[in-house]
Amino acid sequence: MELRKKVLIAEDYADIRHMTRIMIESIGFDVIEAANGFEAIEQAKTNHPDVVLMDIAMPLLNGITAASMIHQLDECRHIPIIAITAYGRDYVNQASEYGFDAIIEKPVDMDELKLILESRLNAPPSLSRTEH
Repeated sequence: MELRKKVLIAEDYADIRHMTRIMIESIGFDVIEAANGFEAIEQAKTNHPDVVLMDIAMPLLNGITAASMIHQLDECRHIPIIAITAYGRDYVNQASEYGFDAIIEKPVDMDELKLILESRLNAPPSLSRTEH
Protein backbone atom coordinates (compact mmCIF):
# COMPACT_ATOMS: atom_id res chain seq x y z
CA MET A 1 0.00 0.00 0.00
CA GLU A 2 1.35 3.39 -0.98
CA LEU A 3 1.53 6.04 1.73
CA ARG A 4 -0.40 9.22 1.10
CA LYS A 5 1.63 12.38 0.59
CA LYS A 6 1.69 14.88 3.48
CA VAL A 7 1.01 18.59 3.01
CA LEU A 8 1.89 21.08 5.74
CA ILE A 9 -0.41 24.11 5.80
CA ALA A 10 1.11 27.12 7.56
CA GLU A 11 -1.64 29.73 7.93
CA ASP A 12 -2.49 31.94 10.90
CA TYR A 13 -6.24 32.22 10.21
CA ALA A 14 -7.97 29.09 11.47
CA ASP A 15 -10.88 29.39 9.03
CA ILE A 16 -8.58 29.65 6.01
CA ARG A 17 -6.47 26.78 7.37
CA HIS A 18 -9.62 24.67 7.77
CA MET A 19 -10.90 25.40 4.24
CA THR A 20 -7.48 24.66 2.76
CA ARG A 21 -7.37 21.40 4.74
CA ILE A 22 -10.74 20.36 3.28
CA MET A 23 -9.54 21.16 -0.26
CA ILE A 24 -6.27 19.22 0.15
CA GLU A 25 -7.87 16.21 1.81
CA SER A 26 -10.46 16.07 -0.98
CA ILE A 27 -7.59 15.76 -3.47
CA GLY A 28 -6.26 12.77 -1.53
CA PHE A 29 -3.39 14.12 0.57
CA ASP A 30 -2.89 14.06 4.36
CA VAL A 31 -2.63 17.40 6.14
CA ILE A 32 -0.46 18.77 8.95
CA GLU A 33 -1.22 22.25 10.29
CA ALA A 34 0.76 25.15 11.71
CA ALA A 35 -0.61 28.51 12.89
CA ASN A 36 2.62 30.51 12.53
CA GLY A 37 6.15 30.32 11.14
CA PHE A 38 7.67 28.82 14.28
CA GLU A 39 5.09 26.02 14.29
CA ALA A 40 5.74 25.46 10.57
CA ILE A 41 9.46 24.93 11.20
CA GLU A 42 8.75 22.50 14.05
CA GLN A 43 6.16 20.58 12.02
CA ALA A 44 8.56 20.35 9.07
CA LYS A 45 11.34 18.97 11.31
CA THR A 46 9.03 16.54 13.11
CA ASN A 47 6.72 15.32 10.34
CA HIS A 48 8.80 15.72 7.15
CA PRO A 49 5.95 16.82 4.87
CA ASP A 50 6.18 16.26 1.12
CA VAL A 51 5.26 19.89 0.44
CA VAL A 52 4.56 23.04 2.48
CA LEU A 53 1.86 25.63 1.75
CA MET A 54 3.13 28.77 3.50
CA ASP A 55 1.16 31.94 4.11
CA ILE A 56 3.52 34.88 3.69
CA ALA A 57 1.98 37.19 6.32
CA MET A 58 1.85 35.47 9.70
CA PRO A 59 2.45 36.74 13.24
CA LEU A 60 5.50 35.82 15.30
CA LEU A 61 7.51 34.67 12.25
CA ASN A 62 6.47 35.46 8.69
CA GLY A 63 6.34 32.90 5.91
CA ILE A 64 9.36 34.24 4.04
CA THR A 65 11.63 33.83 7.07
CA ALA A 66 10.08 30.48 8.02
CA ALA A 67 10.56 29.12 4.46
CA SER A 68 14.19 30.21 4.50
CA MET A 69 14.76 28.54 7.87
CA ILE A 70 13.08 25.30 6.73
CA HIS A 71 15.31 25.17 3.65
CA GLN A 72 18.39 25.60 5.87
CA LEU A 73 17.61 22.33 7.69
CA ASP A 74 19.44 19.40 6.11
CA GLU A 75 16.47 17.07 6.46
CA CYS A 76 14.08 19.64 4.95
CA ARG A 77 16.01 21.40 2.20
CA HIS A 78 14.41 19.21 -0.49
CA ILE A 79 10.82 20.03 0.55
CA PRO A 80 9.01 22.24 -1.97
CA ILE A 81 7.48 25.32 -0.34
CA ILE A 82 4.57 27.04 -2.03
CA ALA A 83 3.70 30.54 -0.89
CA ILE A 84 0.09 31.57 -0.48
CA THR A 85 -0.49 35.31 -0.46
CA ALA A 86 -3.07 38.03 -0.74
CA TYR A 87 -0.30 40.54 -1.52
CA GLY A 88 -0.71 40.22 -5.27
CA ARG A 89 1.48 40.00 -8.35
CA ASP A 90 4.57 41.66 -6.84
CA TYR A 91 5.17 38.62 -4.65
CA VAL A 92 4.29 36.24 -7.46
CA ASN A 93 7.05 37.79 -9.56
CA GLN A 94 9.57 37.55 -6.70
CA ALA A 95 8.68 34.05 -5.45
CA SER A 96 11.95 32.37 -6.41
CA GLU A 97 13.93 35.21 -4.82
CA TYR A 98 12.30 34.35 -1.52
CA GLY A 99 13.00 30.63 -1.90
CA PHE A 100 9.49 29.54 -2.85
CA ASP A 101 8.98 26.89 -5.49
CA ALA A 102 5.64 28.38 -6.53
CA ILE A 103 3.14 30.94 -5.35
CA ILE A 104 -0.64 30.95 -5.20
CA GLU A 105 -2.70 34.09 -4.79
CA LYS A 106 -5.62 34.23 -2.37
CA PRO A 107 -8.41 33.40 -2.64
CA VAL A 108 -7.04 29.95 -3.42
CA ASP A 109 -8.47 28.37 -6.56
CA MET A 110 -9.08 24.62 -6.06
CA ASP A 111 -8.02 23.69 -9.60
CA GLU A 112 -4.81 25.74 -9.39
CA LEU A 113 -3.97 24.26 -5.98
CA LYS A 114 -4.54 20.73 -7.26
CA LEU A 115 -2.33 21.26 -10.33
CA ILE A 116 0.49 22.79 -8.30
CA LEU A 117 0.42 20.10 -5.62
CA GLU A 118 0.32 17.26 -8.12
CA SER A 119 3.15 18.76 -10.18
CA ARG A 120 5.32 19.33 -7.08
CA LEU A 121 4.60 15.88 -5.69
CA ASN A 122 4.77 14.02 -9.00
CA ALA A 123 1.48 12.51 -7.96
CA PRO A 124 -0.93 10.95 -10.41
CA PRO A 125 -4.15 12.94 -10.87
CA SER A 126 -6.65 12.00 -8.22
CA LEU A 127 -9.79 10.14 -9.11
CA SER A 128 -12.98 12.14 -9.18
CA ARG A 129 -15.88 10.77 -7.17
CA THR A 130 -17.59 9.54 -10.34
CA GLU A 131 -14.68 7.30 -11.30
CA HIS A 132 -14.79 5.03 -8.22
